[in-house]
Amino acid sequence: MGHLHNNDALYRKLQRHLDTSLTGAPESPTFLRILKILFKPEEAELATRLPFSPRSLHSLSQRLALPERELADRISEMAQRGLVVDLELKGRRYVMLAPVVIGFFEYTFMRAREDLPMKELAELFETYMLREGELAHTVFTGQTQVGRALVREEALPERDYTEILDWERASRILEEARAIGVSLCACRHHHSHLGTACDRPQRTCLSLDYGARAMIGAGIAEAISNAEALAILEQCKEAGLVQTGDNVQRNLTYMCNCCGCCCGMIQAIKTYDIKNAIVSSNWIMQVDSQRCTGCGKCAKACPVGAIDIVERVKGDKRSRRAVLDESLCLGCGVCHSSCSVGAISMRSREKRVFTPEGAFDKTVAMAIERGKLAHLLFDDPEKLSHRALARMIEVLQKSPPYKAAMAIEPLRSVFLKSLVKGAAKVSAKMVRKVE
Repeated sequence: MGHLHNNDALYRKLQRHLDTSLTGAPESPTFLRILKILFKPEEAELATRLPFSPRSLHSLSQRLALPERELADRISEMAQRGLVVDLELKGRRYVMLAPVVIGFFEYTFMRAREDLPMKELAELFETYMLREGELAHTVFTGQTQVGRALVREEALPERDYTEILDWERASRILEEARAIGVSLCACRHHHSHLGTACDRPQRTCLSLDYGARAMIGAGIAEAISNAEALAILEQCKEAGLVQTGDNVQRNLTYMCNCCGCCCGMIQAIKTYDIKNAIVSSNWIMQVDSQRCTGCGKCAKACPVGAIDIVERVKGDKRSRRAVLDESLCLGCGVCHSSCSVGAISMRSREKRVFTPEGAFDKTVAMAIERGKLAHLLFDDPEKLSHRALARMIEVLQKSPPYKAAMAIEPLRSVFLKSLVKGAAKVSAKMVRKVE
C-alpha cells in the first residue's frame, strides 16, 4: 500500500511539473490515470527533471548525474513512445519533455499502437480535454496561441494574392521544407477509438524540418517527399479540411489538416466559445449578395460554424443570404471552395494579425500572457545567454505595459522592472552589444 501511495505522489509531482509548461496540465484524477498508463514509475521520476526546451544530452547527463549512455537509452525508449522529444542538431543530441498539448496527446494518437489500451486512453483524454474543460481554458488562455489558420491561396482575389507572404502560403511552406513527415491525424484517430470519427482521411498530419526529423526518428512519422506532401494538401482541400500550422513566420514544425468535428482546437472554439483558440489568417470571408443564393453549402462547410443562412422578406419576395460572424471567421477559405456560384471571396482584414517571427518569440509571448515567464527563465539556465536574454527583453518591451509588468512581478527583478518601465535606451544598447 505504501508503494502505491509513493507512486501516487510521484505522478502528482509529474502533473505539477507538466503544469508549468506553457500549455499547462491542470490537476485531475483523470489526468493522473493517463500519466500512470503512459509513464512507468522510473520514467515519471526522470520526466519530473526534464526541461520543456531542448537541452543537450551531454549537459543533461551531468545535471542528472546519470551516465550519458544510460540516459541516452532511457531517452530513446521514451521518445519511441512519444513522451519526450529527441532531436539532433548540428551533430549534437537534444532532449526535451513533451507537454500534454502539443505533445504526448498527439504523439500517442499519431500512429496505430498495440502497446497501449487505446480505447481507454481515448476516453480518458476526451474527459480530460473536453468534458472537464479546465485544460482547454489553460491551453488557449491569452492572445498568442500554438496554431494559426492558413488561407487557401485560390480564394484570394488577384489584388490580394500579390500581398500574401511566403509564410502564409501552405504550398510554399511545403515546397521549401527540407524534411517532411506524415502521420495519422491525432484528433480523428482519437475519435476513431471513441466511434465518433468522421470519414475524412487520417494520414494527413505533416511535420516539417527539425520537427519532422525528430518525429521520423522516433517512428511517429513516415518520411515523404515535398511532392507527396503537396498531394496530401490537395487531397485535404478536396475533403473540406482547414489548414492550420505552427503560429510562427519561420521554421514551422507542423501543418495540420483539420475537420470541424474532431479537431481539439476547433472543439474548444465550439464547446467553450474560445474564439481565438486558432489564430485567424490575415483574410476574412466576404459575400457577394448579388450572387449568393442562400443554398447553405458554405455554412455546412465552415469548420467553426461562423456562417448562418438568413432569410429576408421584402414585400412579397423572400431571399436567403449567407451572413458571417466575423469574430469567429478563421480566414481559411474553406467556404470559398464550397460555393458553386462564385459568391464568396476573401478580403484583407483591416488590421493584420500578429504572428511571432520564430519559436522563441512565440514562447516568450505565451509565457508573458500566461504568467509563466519565471518558469521559462529557469527551466533551462543554460539558455540564458546574453543573446537569448536580449531577445526576451525585446519581446517584453513590445508587450503592453500591464502584461509585461504582470510577467516580471514574480521574478522580483529590479533589472527587468526598470526595462519595462521605460529604459528603452539601455536595453537597445544591450541588444546592439550582444548581436
